[in-house]
Amino acid sequence: MSAPAPLSEFLVISRGRWDPTKSAEQIQQAIDAFYAWHERLVQEGKAKPGSRLGVEGKLVSQLGITDGPFAESKEVIGGYWFFFARNLDEAAALAAQNPVLACGLSFEIRPLEPERASAYKQANETPLAR
Repeated sequence: MSAPAPLSEFLVISRGRWDPTKSAEQIQQAIDAFYAWHERLVQEGKAKPGSRLGVEGKLVSQLGITDGPFAESKEVIGGYWFFFARNLDEAAALAAQNPVLACGLSFEIRPLEPERASAYKQANETPLAR
């Protein structure tokens, strides 16, 4: 019998906007249910808190510093938190239980890589082959 896979950490990114067909009461009920759900996951060691993001922002690049953020409305990032799971599918299954899904938001789940970045390894920042 093999031991279960160790837990890995996953970033959960909250995206989108509230469904305009939902009432403020429906959205608030989903928000309240979310906080109860998330607090339970934290107590169970399956999650750790993150934070909502403010509306203002700056974009810093080799071109300088400009006002931002510049995401399209469907890509708006409202906040983040973390899951502890054995794999990406298990982390996605946790996110699928989020009560606010019914009110228009979606969640991007990304594994956190414990290794340091390297110019010699394929990563998110590596240019696509031409």
